Amino acid sequence: MIITVVSDVLGKENNGTTIAAMNLIRALKKRGHTVRVLCCDQNRKGQENYYVCPILSLGIFNNYVAKNGVQLAKPDKEVVRSALQGVDAVHIMLPFGLGKSALRMARKMGLPITAGFHTQAENITSHLFLKNEKLSNFIVYKVFYNSFYRYVDAIHYPTEFIHQVFEKYSGHKTNAYVISNGVNLRFQKRPDDFKRPAELNGNYVILSTGRYSDEKCQKVLIRAVKKSRHEKDIQLVLAGAGPLEKKYRHLGQNLTNKPIMRFFDHETMVNVIYSADLYCHPADIEIESIACLEAISGGLVPLISNSHRSAARHFALTPENTFKVNNVHDLANQIDYWIEHPEKKDENRKLYEHFTDQFAFETCMDRMEEMIISTAKKKSHQ
Repeated sequence: MIITVVSDVLGKENNGTTIAAMNLIRALKKRGHTVRVLCCDQNRKGQENYYVCPILSLGIFNNYVAKNGVQLAKPDKEVVRSALQGVDAVHIMLPFGLGKSALRMARKMGLPITAGFHTQAENITSHLFLKNEKLSNFIVYKVFYNSFYRYVDAIHYPTEFIHQVFEKYSGHKTNAYVISNGVNLRFQKRPDDFKRPAELNGNYVILSTGRYSDEKCQKVLIRAVKKSRHEKDIQLVLAGAGPLEKKYRHLGQNLTNKPIMRFFDHETMVNVIYSADLYCHPADIEIESIACLEAISGGLVPLISNSHRSAARHFALTPENTFKVNNVHDLANQIDYWIEHPEKKDENRKLYEHFTDQFAFETCMDRMEEMIISTAKKKSHQ
């Protein structure tokens, strides 16, 4: 098949949407399909099967968007038309400007359209300081449905959690395919001969992965480490990048061991996971959290926020694997529990030994391919 993947956000693989899009693109190519990519990544200009639109200018907000490590597309009708002409199916990653433009044109062409659900309402409202306003989030989901998702033939939800949330707030049933974005095979149990970097020896290393933003709640973790009885022995590693980096670095100055804050590529991230003693996921907003699953696959015991707005809470297999959302004291107590009970951590790790098998990357990509193909077949018989 010839399949066009449309993504308003595509560039460096430093955010969940880009990673999910590139994983899908590579997986479809591996399975023998011709994949066209419609995006605004200027570095892709001239590359075969890449159709590149201009970057959308947001004026005074351009720097803010750049701090989030992304760029948004400005639709160009001729580029969109070229990307869709003669294809067998279209998969759209996001319900934004380029995605909507591709949707309108694909519908006129009678093409089968699948779309991913990779953005929670709170991912948008948090930038407006409204993430806890139920009405604002309700409106975002309504807009998503009425302006975009109601017109697609099938929707890919990374988790059952976000599937239920969207259908509840939109008020409509959808043609749903619940498929994880998948955990790459590179994330496996730490080999016995792995040696932790010398500079980390003597410290208890707590890892947290995620964009430096309000909904990821790294500030809660930094403050919890400060309140821990073992604060002087803890080395916090915040793997990521984002608009709140300066704020978190300032907050981290209060710790005995200043947090290690940087973005790690995939290969390096494997070793970072192997070097850690505990993984903490404090986010209160989360569609799936592949980062948490990667850490579990690498052999780490997770400590996860129990936020009802986070799919990651379902990864907690025991009460000790979770803490009260945004509660610094409870998180500090749970950190101390795991530090003071190493034998319990070994037991808990065994519970997670095969937990991530259900999220195996190749199996998930097989299901994504099946969704696109079956949707195209149904469309052709209508």
